[in-house]
Amino acid sequence: MKKFRKVLDGLTTSSPGGTIGSPSCGSAAGTPTTAPTPKEIDVQETLVSENFQLCKTVRHGFPYQPTALAFDPVQKILAVGSRTGGVRILGRPGVDCYCQHESGAAVLQLQFLINEGALVTACADDTLHLWNLRQRRPAILHSLKFNRERVTFCHLPFQSKWLYVGTERGNTHMVNIESFILSGYVIMWNKAIELSTKTHPGPVVHLSDSPKDEGKLLIGFESGTVVQWDLRCKKADFRIYYDEAIHSVSWHHEGKQFMCSHSDGSLTMWNLRNTTKPFQVTFPHGKIQRDGRKESCKPILKVEYKTSRSSEPFIVFSGGLSYDKAGRRPTLTIMHGKAITVLEMDYPIVEFMVLCETPYNNEVQEPSAVVVLLEKDLIVVDLTQSNFPVFENPYPMDIHESPVTCTAYFADCPPDIIPILYSIGAKHKKTGYSQKEWPISGGTWTLGSHTYPEIIITGHADGSIKFWDASAITLQMLYKLKTSKVFEKPKPGEGRAADLVEEDPFAVQMVSWCPQSRIFCVVGISAHVILYRFSKYDANTQIVCLDVRLQCESDDVITPSENENNPCFPEPGSHSPQPQHPASPSSGTPEGIKDSIPCLKVKDRVVRVPPGYQAELVIQLLWVDGEPPQQITTLDINSAYGLLAFGNCNGLAIVDYLQKTILLCMSTLDLYGAADPYQRLTRSPRRNRQSTSEVCMRGLSNFYSDSKKRIRTSYQSLTELSDNQQSIDMERSKSPTSVQYPTSLHNDPRVLPEPVASLRASHCSPVFYLLDNVKGPGRKLSLPTDLKTDLDHVNGHCTSPTSQPLAGKPRVPMGPEGPRLTRRGPGRPPFRKAQSAACMEISLPVSHTEGYASRRAMLQQFHGVTMYSHDEHHITSPYCWSERESRENSFSRSRSSSVSSIDRDTKEAITTLQFGESYGRKSDALPTPCLWVGTSLGVVVLIPMSIPTDQEERMEEPVTIGPSGMVLMLKGSVLRFGFLDCMGAVIQSPYETWRDLNAPEDPDRPRRRKLVHFSPSSSQDACGDGHLAVVCSERQAKVFLMPSQSCLFVHNITESSFVLRADVVSVCNSVCLACFCANGHIMTLSLPSLRPLMDVNYLPLTDMRIARTFCFTNGGQALYLSSPTEIQRITYSQEMCDNLQEMLGELFTPIETPEAQNRGFLKGFFGGNANTFDREELFGEAAAGKASRSLAQHIPGQGGMEGMKVAAGGAVGDLARARIALDERGQRLGELEERTALMMTSAETFSKHAHELMLKCKDKKWYQF
Repeated sequence: MKKFRKVLDGLTTSSPGGTIGSPSCGSAAGTPTTAPTPKEIDVQETLVSENFQLCKTVRHGFPYQPTALAFDPVQKILAVGSRTGGVRILGRPGVDCYCQHESGAAVLQLQFLINEGALVTACADDTLHLWNLRQRRPAILHSLKFNRERVTFCHLPFQSKWLYVGTERGNTHMVNIESFILSGYVIMWNKAIELSTKTHPGPVVHLSDSPKDEGKLLIGFESGTVVQWDLRCKKADFRIYYDEAIHSVSWHHEGKQFMCSHSDGSLTMWNLRNTTKPFQVTFPHGKIQRDGRKESCKPILKVEYKTSRSSEPFIVFSGGLSYDKAGRRPTLTIMHGKAITVLEMDYPIVEFMVLCETPYNNEVQEPSAVVVLLEKDLIVVDLTQSNFPVFENPYPMDIHESPVTCTAYFADCPPDIIPILYSIGAKHKKTGYSQKEWPISGGTWTLGSHTYPEIIITGHADGSIKFWDASAITLQMLYKLKTSKVFEKPKPGEGRAADLVEEDPFAVQMVSWCPQSRIFCVVGISAHVILYRFSKYDANTQIVCLDVRLQCESDDVITPSENENNPCFPEPGSHSPQPQHPASPSSGTPEGIKDSIPCLKVKDRVVRVPPGYQAELVIQLLWVDGEPPQQITTLDINSAYGLLAFGNCNGLAIVDYLQKTILLCMSTLDLYGAADPYQRLTRSPRRNRQSTSEVCMRGLSNFYSDSKKRIRTSYQSLTELSDNQQSIDMERSKSPTSVQYPTSLHNDPRVLPEPVASLRASHCSPVFYLLDNVKGPGRKLSLPTDLKTDLDHVNGHCTSPTSQPLAGKPRVPMGPEGPRLTRRGPGRPPFRKAQSAACMEISLPVSHTEGYASRRAMLQQFHGVTMYSHDEHHITSPYCWSERESRENSFSRSRSSSVSSIDRDTKEAITTLQFGESYGRKSDALPTPCLWVGTSLGVVVLIPMSIPTDQEERMEEPVTIGPSGMVLMLKGSVLRFGFLDCMGAVIQSPYETWRDLNAPEDPDRPRRRKLVHFSPSSSQDACGDGHLAVVCSERQAKVFLMPSQSCLFVHNITESSFVLRADVVSVCNSVCLACFCANGHIMTLSLPSLRPLMDVNYLPLTDMRIARTFCFTNGGQALYLSSPTEIQRITYSQEMCDNLQEMLGELFTPIETPEAQNRGFLKGFFGGNANTFDREELFGEAAAGKASRSLAQHIPGQGGMEGMKVAAGGAVGDLARARIALDERGQRLGELEERTALMMTSAETFSKHAHELMLKCKDKKWYQF
């Protein structure tokens, strides 16, 4: 039976009609199949599995949720720790390294081993880690896990091998940095304080050695107690008790006094000669009130006291403002002499550090700058100038200036595009920065040999676009474009956008860029498209605006009274979108209904635009009969044709941007013509419309009325993860009816209740439809917690965007006790959270949602809505139905692999578009301009076009669009097209070379359009006519031979998940199909045979941000937004992985440690002899003994000998490898010496026993034995 079925599949694949009717032609998942073809295609494929390897390359952006900061004053490198366990190490531009703790615990503190090439991290899981920075990819050498105490503070004196560790219990431990073993020397809290003290001093919040004597350790406790402990004598020199809690302590470099910051906003100065009370108490921001009392102030979280030779000391602190000044921004205060400067910050201050010239704490510090780590920014303040200017940050720390909503990645761009964009963008840079060099200048980085021009484009929530130079694994901003300048600013509280989305109406949803012609298209969340042209000259221009009515007729409404005893039949609403009409608010619609108006208003006056990208055309979708326009799901532009095409869930539109006309505006259903592969039910008779008050804004009011505070469309909430996901209760006005269905209705999977039948299959996930129609008090959204992957249909309709609706009979009429239904049109909120077109329909299989308790939790995260238990299953819509039912009855699925019948009201979305030279019909002898259209039902439609070739005719004669050509079928929503010639090389889309329309006219060289065509017939001579078309959907990939439309190869990519992103990319001078699945797998398939080359489970898709921003590019590279503030770049090319060590920067450079200043005889004699202090003598095992094994556990790191062998590279790596070899040799020699000594000991023992035995038996006679 299996063999017979395979034969039938082969026949259907090879037959012309089979490709339409059988989307599942082929074999099981993971097995490419071939079919008989009219001509033999002989393509020499060069790619093999050895060409692919997946690894992370570099991470750009600001560290997400930073927690700690450290600086090496000799190596001049900076480290930033984060709440998710990440560590970013920064040096000069190009030196940027990211490390990640496997535990994911937050980094509490960082300590450099100054000029040693190592870093100590203290994490929230009470583990200390030692990182080796003498290799390009740092690795952990040792870890120490505290079991019984919580780590609160660490201090490592300069050039010391012992790390002081303070704990929550108030104890202080010593850790040997070289062996990472705990010493037996412990300063117990009860020994540090006086015996008469009745209360616990609290956790240790500060540790530091005295600049005057390294044998004195200053311990600060949270309660306000400060103790100076004599490490040699093991006793306290003095104890200070203060009423206010201590946050930080800072020494004067002479070691005679120190300063403390407290929780009441005060600074206290203490002198070691008299520790009974502070000799100075100041409230820097506390004023004296009329009654003589000081204002209550916020805590001063940190203070640094730094001295200078040429001026008075600097006192820098954060916090301390008075409480009555509510709403003031976080501040950093710099006190220099009598001058007090308050610097206001845009974000809360996490940590700051004063950069000094010397690493010695007993020398004049000479502060030069202050590094301030904010929650969302990193700034450096110049202390050498009186106005304290900031340095210009050379790192790309402002990616998240406005939340990122989409990304695009272009490798191997034209070489002239980056200098031009940089020159234009440099004119708009801010001024007023410090003129000094960036102080964080450590490490070395050179431009590698394997570099080529790369550009990353990011779209943002405020409508801005940023172009980044991503060449040579660096990132530098080139140019910024603000799309909001095209529109009039909506007045607050009024206007078209006010009642829709007040926060981000200009948010960028997707971009399309042609680097050769420099034409740029932006799709906005307000259902608009902006076309930009690049010019090096400014110009006065008036933006042309086109309005498009791409909206299906809304469904009629059945009132409760009218339909009380009537059967409930489906009423599909797939009618052709109406052609463009002039805006007439009262055109046939009752008063109050919005009709023929766009969401935003374009500037209708002549505006002066600067050099760079200049808006030429704006296309806006209109409201129709009170229904808002739907979001645009895909867009493609072709500069050679002068055409732009876009689509959404209603249909397709093609625009001639040269003549500024609309060529086509048609529903998806009408694209098929007679070639519709589905049998759809007929339309039922029209009924009376519902009142406008309930219809006109229903799609929007669900999200943007009384629940606006709870369900925000802000892209801040879109792109940031909250630690506490708050449940959102959708409270709406009362539902017109409440329906309860008999249980028997669900027993037959083919017979469905009307509300379930009205779900639009394969438009978006049905959860989107539920969210769009939330109405009624206390409605609940529910999905089962343990859906199987083969049972992912909600009451017979699939929750996966790729599955098809059930083939079924007409709905069973209800009796007199049947439901009362209020039906509505297909209006949905047009301003959903921005996401890429490939990721608009996401439904994850349960078996692959690591990191979430269930599929329901994943959908809850994606949609921002709380979904409740499945035992109270509610569908939220204008009607409500609720019933407890078994899982078996609630969730059923059609066993048919193909779809034979679909409701007429199915909303079939356009998911992908691509222009190219192809064959519109089988009978075509020559390729013609065509538009390939892919839909959410897995249908591929080819639209041929006739475009005048002459330039004058092109501007005057209309472009004619022929009837739809072939129709192909795949499983799942179509994601990507690609074209190959018969030799297997990629056929690029034709384009127009760039010409500056604003440049001065040259009579000798008139500006004419210069087109570059890559016709299939001209790209190969030896292979004859035809080309290969690669089509990839969410489940499947197929390769067709054109124009015969024969399916040559089929590969079922996945059965349990679905593809989120797919691209035909070039790798190693060949091409392949790269796919990223929702289960986290990254796969590559050979072309055209679709052989699996790589399948790596890269990461579980626990964050929808990754799905929205993941994109591939040529050269074996890809990127995604790993956090709201960071871009992670990866490679899947073995060649790039091999060259990665060469491309990365060196963190450690051999530098001689600066010599300490000569203190002089008198200072050395009277100031104490600090150089005679030997910590090893005090803390070593010989003197202090071993620590308790239960207190801390030593964990060897993976970055030891073996890890360093693999990771080390470059000059330092060679030295490290030589040192490793010597260490190994020494280790082996040591082991040999130990074995030799053991053998000698054993021989001596044997000799001794033999001698004793001889003496015992020497005088005995033979008969005495």
